[in-house]
Amino acid sequence: MPEFAPSLDIEGSVARITLQRPRHANRLEPEDLELLLRHLATVEQAAEVRVLLLQARGKHFCSGFNIRAVPGLDAGALFEKLSNAWAEARPVTVAAIQGGVYGGATDLALACDFRLGTHACEMFVPAARLGLHFYRGGLERYVSRLGLSAAKRVLLGCETLDAQAMLACGFLDRLLPDAQTLAQESQSLCEQLSLLAPLALLGMKKHLNAIAEGKLDAEALRADIVRANASDDLAEGVRAWEERRPPRFVGR
Repeated sequence: MPEFAPSLDIEGSVARITLQRPRHANRLEPEDLELLLRHLATVEQAAEVRVLLLQARGKHFCSGFNIRAVPGLDAGALFEKLSNAWAEARPVTVAAIQGGVYGGATDLALACDFRLGTHACEMFVPAARLGLHFYRGGLERYVSRLGLSAAKRVLLGCETLDAQAMLACGFLDRLLPDAQTLAQESQSLCEQLSLLAPLALLGMKKHLNAIAEGKLDAEALRADIVRANASDDLAEGVRAWEERRPPRFVGR
């Protein structure tokens, strides 16, 4: 694996992907996007993984695609493929954003289910200044997850949003004081999510996202509800509730 390439670690039910090019604000090269897709495929195939954490080393979270690599490449198509796959990932996804997030990396973060950040966060998308037209998947995520007004501020107005503005518009779910607290709280959230009933947790994630996109499959929803209602996990959850103890879910 090339030096500085994004790394993947799987420990039990939690997977962690780390961006590790801090000297260059964790910018992504074309090969990084392909590697991230392969990492995601590995996670998808690991049935025990219920939660995926995306994190980064250094001052910034990610500066997006390497601008110098753009000529001759359809950077939008590459980022759209990655972000769409991330949004459709089976596990619940968490982004730990310790600093600046720029360009297409903002959409990769938006594709996550939860986004935690620090007061050092800021976001900026220079597409209109560079002459780049943002791709469909990213436009749809901006509008569906942040609203049309916030999408226009960032994509048309090229406005830089600080951490408080990111929290106010819904880009961040939680704002934490520093990187150390962010790491602790992200770990805690991943652990909490990993202990929940996977049939209910992952099924609801899938259908909530489909509802937000206007693509709900009613039959698939009904099938998942029936499966969860008949599961050993539901019986275990009820017993644990009555016995006032933590449940032990197995995913069936």
